[in-house]
Amino acid sequence: MRYGTGKTINHPARMHKKKVLCFGELLLRISPASTEEMTEKNPMLLYVGGAEANVATALAGWNIPVKYFTALPDNFMSRHVIDYLEYKGIYTSSIQFSGDRIGVYYLERGADLKGSMVYDRDHSSFSRLMRGVVDWDKVLHDVEWLHFTAISPALNEEVAEVCLEGIEAASRKGILISMDLNYRSRLWKYGKQPIEVMSRLAAQCDVLMGNIWSANSLLGIPLDTHIHDKESKQAYLEHARTTSIEIIRKFPKCKTVANTFRFDSAGNHVRYYTALFTDDSLYVSPEFSCEGVMDRSGSGDCFMAGLIYGLYNQHAPQEILDYATAAAFGKLQEKGDATGQDVLTVKQIRREGT
Repeated sequence: MRYGTGKTINHPARMHKKKVLCFGELLLRISPASTEEMTEKNPMLLYVGGAEANVATALAGWNIPVKYFTALPDNFMSRHVIDYLEYKGIYTSSIQFSGDRIGVYYLERGADLKGSMVYDRDHSSFSRLMRGVVDWDKVLHDVEWLHFTAISPALNEEVAEVCLEGIEAASRKGILISMDLNYRSRLWKYGKQPIEVMSRLAAQCDVLMGNIWSANSLLGIPLDTHIHDKESKQAYLEHARTTSIEIIRKFPKCKTVANTFRFDSAGNHVRYYTALFTDDSLYVSPEFSCEGVMDRSGSGDCFMAGLIYGLYNQHAPQEILDYATAAAFGKLQEKGDATGQDVLTVKQIRREGT
């Protein structure tokens, strides 16, 4: 068993800080090129993706010391991927070399992950991880925050057990734990109900992010199935409040819950706003809107990164939420899975949206 090189150059501001660890499967994304990008020899575009890698990329760009843990095959392509991650400023020493292939997914240009996409990740290196093979003391060294998503435990029962093993190890070390409640209906095919698996994981988390629908699908939190009929922003926000309160009641370790709302209407008009519940208070972001989206993939990951960025730096709740929301909205106008926005860009978007 081998691990990544970890050759990332240390930024002076990062040297004394403990790191955020993002744990999940790295994926290669293949999408059709646009008319402007397409050539006779290059009809397709390739991106490095995966929800947790997207979070790590954003955090590194915002000068948060971040490690990434995944499993990759020991071949030339993996080394190119690791070089790319290190170029982005991500520590890669925890990456494990095992298995035979990198997972892939295919996404129609500009599409939502819930729409025109196809997974090709069976038998990938990450999906073949098993309990007992990861040295969590090594992986969690110098870490104060562990982030993962609900995508990993959806792959198979063995990976779900690895997730549980990892967060239990993190809990024993007093490491903060966050989870993005990404619900992927194309996964969860191995005979376990999401609520059964995810409740064990959510019980260990300090921060949960998702929306009222994913909280229902993954954690069994009650959902008003007629909420769309009300056509009311206030109704959605009140539902976010009740969902957050119920999550914290059901999982007392959790102290912070975030909910996102993105609505795509006719004519490609997009509305986006979010809510953050912490210390018995609900904070609401400004509403952003635009006509047309460049690429929907990775926007939620960007929001999650914004939450971690603000919480890690101990910002005030409203500041945390506003930054994360502006970052996620800005990502909608970027190609690829991971954001390239720096802090100043995000703050500019935030100012323009208020």
